Amino acid sequence: MRTRTILIMACLLLLAATAGAKRTYRMADYGLVPGTGENVSGKFTKALRQILNEARGSGGPVHIVLKKGRYDFHEAGSTAKEYYISNHDQQMPKRVGLLFEGLKDVVFDGQGSELVFHGRMLPVALTDARNCTLKNFSIDFEIPHISQATVVANDTVRNEITYRLDPWVKYELRDSTLYSQGEGWEHASTYGIAFEPGTRRLVYTSSDIWISTKRVVEIAPRTFRAPWRNRKLVPGTVLAMRGPGRPCPAVFMYRDTDTRLENIHVYYAEGMGLLAQMCDNIWMDDFSVRLRGKHDPRYFTAQADATHFSGCRGVVSCVNSLFEGMMDDAINVHGVYLRVLQRLDDRTLVAENKQPGSYGFEWGRPGDRVDFLRSRTMEVAGHNTLQAIEAVDAPTYHGAKQFRLTFAQPLDTAIRPENSIGIENLTWTPEVYFAHNIVRNNRARGALFSTPKRTVVEHNLFDHTSGAAILLCGDCNGWYETGACHDVVIRKNRFVNALTNMFQFTNAVISIYPVIPELNRQRQYFHSGIVIENNRFDTFDRPLLYAKSVDGLTFRNNVVKQNTDYPAFHKNNRRFWLQHVRNIIIEGNRYSDGYDPSRDYKEE
Repeated sequence: MRTRTILIMACLLLLAATAGAKRTYRMADYGLVPGTGENVSGKFTKALRQILNEARGSGGPVHIVLKKGRYDFHEAGSTAKEYYISNHDQQMPKRVGLLFEGLKDVVFDGQGSELVFHGRMLPVALTDARNCTLKNFSIDFEIPHISQATVVANDTVRNEITYRLDPWVKYELRDSTLYSQGEGWEHASTYGIAFEPGTRRLVYTSSDIWISTKRVVEIAPRTFRAPWRNRKLVPGTVLAMRGPGRPCPAVFMYRDTDTRLENIHVYYAEGMGLLAQMCDNIWMDDFSVRLRGKHDPRYFTAQADATHFSGCRGVVSCVNSLFEGMMDDAINVHGVYLRVLQRLDDRTLVAENKQPGSYGFEWGRPGDRVDFLRSRTMEVAGHNTLQAIEAVDAPTYHGAKQFRLTFAQPLDTAIRPENSIGIENLTWTPEVYFAHNIVRNNRARGALFSTPKRTVVEHNLFDHTSGAAILLCGDCNGWYETGACHDVVIRKNRFVNALTNMFQFTNAVISIYPVIPELNRQRQYFHSGIVIENNRFDTFDRPLLYAKSVDGLTFRNNVVKQNTDYPAFHKNNRRFWLQHVRNIIIEGNRYSDGYDPSRDYKEE
């Protein structure tokens, strides 16, 4: 009897010790092995479903391990999903390669695997997940939707340019029009970006360029002569010939909580590298949108932003990452303004998503705090609490552009459509930590932050971002991206030769540029509490800081090193240009070529 009791107690102790223990599943045991060249889309979905069914009820975290190697995913066999993805084209369905839905306490470890996609796909979707980690893999496409060519000759007398397509580009010349082609798609590029050979930086003052793919003549295999006038495209210039859209990011996240992304490298995406919407707490460590290395034949990475966060909350943390060669910003954090269409009664409004690429997904929940803004002056017109929300033009918010919003408190009489009122969801706004990252050789800008919560940007290198290195915006008139910043620290960063090109909102290396159509009528201030300190600026031009509508702006203990790497050209020739700004501190800064307030400072 005593022996039996001891055995029972030992079993109970063993069960207690193993309850909640990690369970590891190897996808190779379910038939998924690398290097075969076969389409694994269907096989991956089946293996993942089987593993999760087996793991259900295990009581502990689940580790899913992929044997290191190359895996090819095609549209055939992939899962079709109808996802409305912020700041992307709303084309349906999306063909998903790796689908992670409704997971809890799961770690997916690619162990350094290369995931290569074909056609037009959404490589990874993580939705309705809690406490999950994705790590140790790369994402690429066999045939990118951006083509690449090199300028061979530029005849500025005849206005003709000769260019040669890279060996990996598939094409067809039809009716004197050059079409880039891939699996299930083709297009004739009309615009793109020009890179310097070797340095991989954007060509100085080239910005977005027109691409000539019509009335072209193939004068040798893969070599074309085209009617084209652009003196900046000297022989050797590398052309990124862009496609017309951005259907899918590389990684899509929706309604996730406590997510970690570690050691993930995106080499190409037809949209953004990462798009997260309505997520709570995201930690990224070496989530990089990057080239494969200095010998990578490609000069470009993502078709749009490297990372983008729309309507998230909690913490967005990005550290130890490299962002280069993308066609837009390294990071953009914002919410979505709704525009008031109707006032139904003293507590009820109908409002609409006005931005064509930002609709169809959840905007808010009962209990969320909101602000109302007058879009013409970007001034707060009131506060309230959302009591109910329902779609007007769809059965649910899925696919909806318009919402009926009921509020807990009576609405001010000024909250009506004729006053151009926007609505911001304050509950779905995150704190941001962006540190120890490198942003280089990309189009447009470096980093964009539009959140009222604390934002810390430190120990980063912004190297030839082409436009502004950092932008604090807010726009209820065009992009409809919220919102005001009230606690921002930018410190111990290095900025190297920003502003080699002109793009939207690029008035200075650090540009605080909310869109305010009637600034002369504004009595409030949009942004506040911004500190820029202990940074180093290496610059060939004059503008360091542009600020509009700020209460509380500090620029101190920074080092400014003037160089002659490029000719100065920017229309803003002031170090500091301030419009409707108060409580300003500019002190303790060191300038290699001196500082003259009469020349370098402008306040309006």
